[in-house]
Amino acid sequence: MTDSTLPVSPTPSTAAAAAYPITPEVERDLVIVKRGCDELLVESEFARKLARSRATGVPLRIKLGLDPTAPDIHLGHTVVLNKMRQLQELGHTVIFLIGDFTSMIGDPSGRNATRPPLTKEQIAVNAETYYQQASLVLDPARTEVRYNSEWCDPLGARGMIQLASRYTVARMLEREDFTKRYKGGVPISVHEFLYPLMQGYDSVALKSDLELGGTDQKFNLLVGRELQKEYGQEPQCVLTMPLLEGTDGVEKMSKSKNNYIGISETPESMFGKLMSISDVMMWKYFTLLSFKSLDEIAALKQETENGRNPRDVKVLLAQEIVARFHSQAAAEQAWTDFVARTKNKEIPDNLPEVALTGAPMGILQVLREASLCTSSSDAQRNVEQGGVRVDGVKVDDKGLKLDAGTYVLQVGKRKFARVTLG
Repeated sequence: MTDSTLPVSPTPSTAAAAAYPITPEVERDLVIVKRGCDELLVESEFARKLARSRATGVPLRIKLGLDPTAPDIHLGHTVVLNKMRQLQELGHTVIFLIGDFTSMIGDPSGRNATRPPLTKEQIAVNAETYYQQASLVLDPARTEVRYNSEWCDPLGARGMIQLASRYTVARMLEREDFTKRYKGGVPISVHEFLYPLMQGYDSVALKSDLELGGTDQKFNLLVGRELQKEYGQEPQCVLTMPLLEGTDGVEKMSKSKNNYIGISETPESMFGKLMSISDVMMWKYFTLLSFKSLDEIAALKQETENGRNPRDVKVLLAQEIVARFHSQAAAEQAWTDFVARTKNKEIPDNLPEVALTGAPMGILQVLREASLCTSSSDAQRNVEQGGVRVDGVKVDDKGLKLDAGTYVLQVGKRKFARVTLG
């Protein structure tokens, strides 16, 4: 069974909600909400919620929960944040929920083994920068920030047992990753069953009208819907967004896969990574990340089909994203720098990606650890012979140290790598 086996049959909203007409304004709002989404469950219910909100002036409560499992947010995270921003602009209240309690359990979604829980100290460090970075997308003035420890900690053992009584093991095993692990004899710890329950209880505590998440969160989001029914609340609707592939165009964007674009990266690094995505993947990035209208995007796509260089269109995307997280001036400078770096026609389009830590790091060590040179002496010899370039600029100083950032390194005519140094 898959996540989709969890019942999602329409549940009547309040009689009042059903009485409000679906006006052209409501239909327009629905189009905006559905842009780029994978699923909206149940669409007819959400249309009634929008109609009620339009008629009464009472904003809907839109929930997004993120566990601070890492300190930085990348563009993959902003897919749902962009949708939250669109909902803010429609006048609704968005709740940025930091899962400080659920992080200690560890979300098992999509995993084939028990995920190690984070400590309180790790969570505190990661959460410190989470909202600050998210505010680069969300409007802070229209964002309600909450921590789920507010209601999860007071629940206590008695409350946890009562909550657990509202969901069965059989229903829990309908979740695809649990099913695979159970059939494969891979251990499932009891505490992992608590994660979807606690995420669902968040929706009860916040009286959520709509919860957002990636497609890998569908089961958890639907648990929230079912628990709200158990607690006598109008059930939330669920909107899932596609998972954004990283710069490799294959795997989901992830720091562990080293295919991510962090929103706190330098303008030059961000611009270069965006320019490295394929011409085909560019359109998915436009749909999920750009604030251009769908009509504008369709027009750009038509222009490329009529002969416009896709690279020129990709520049528009890269500049828009860099300007959002830095400034327009920074975006323009990043483009200028990119042109200067890529004047060397020998640089291939798809570079190997290497992540290193220890900035500032000497150029000889970087070349060795990036496997561009076999040893420090080999690296030194290449520098002395003028065969090493960083971002297209020849390196003459074998004592050069590189600060944190992303660089295109070249050794000779055939060895290249994009090195991200942390």
